[in-house]
Amino acid sequence: MSADTPRRIVLLRHAKADWPEVSDHERPLAERGRKDAPVAGRRLAETGITFDLALCSTAARTRETWKLAVHELPQRPRTVYEERLYEASPGEIIALLNETPEDVNDLLVIGHNPGMHAVADALAGQAEGDTLTRMNRGGFPTSAFAVIGFNGSWKSVEHGVGTLLGYWAPHE
Repeated sequence: MSADTPRRIVLLRHAKADWPEVSDHERPLAERGRKDAPVAGRRLAETGITFDLALCSTAARTRETWKLAVHELPQRPRTVYEERLYEASPGEIIALLNETPEDVNDLLVIGHNPGMHAVADALAGQAEGDTLTRMNRGGFPTSAFAVIGFNGSWKSVEHGVGTLLGYWAPHE
């Protein structure tokens, strides 16, 4: 892989969660979340991106979102459940991105806000069309995702390295 290898990162926020009497980590999806997650999966499929790897937070709501969304993809990527994504700061998420194996070109990350929005905003040094305005106006609601493209190695991922290529949110 050369320094100009084109890569994409898709940051997906988990679907709408419920608030039962359980720990935050174990919160399941709400009914709306169970409806929105497959829709997000279909929209991910429509991007045409074939993911090489999915990193998913270990929280129940992210695992459930991924389980419902992945069935909509034409090909299931290798999935790693990553406990460090739960409650991760933007810096911690970028550090995880820097650990991505170089044979991965397209990476999907299923996580939480405020981290998903903050990382999308931080990495997007440029944006196509009105994607950045739409993403920041909408506040990155549940089931939303951002597509960021960059060239280079995963170790080079840092603030401003990418271009926001796409943004989608349900009910937008």
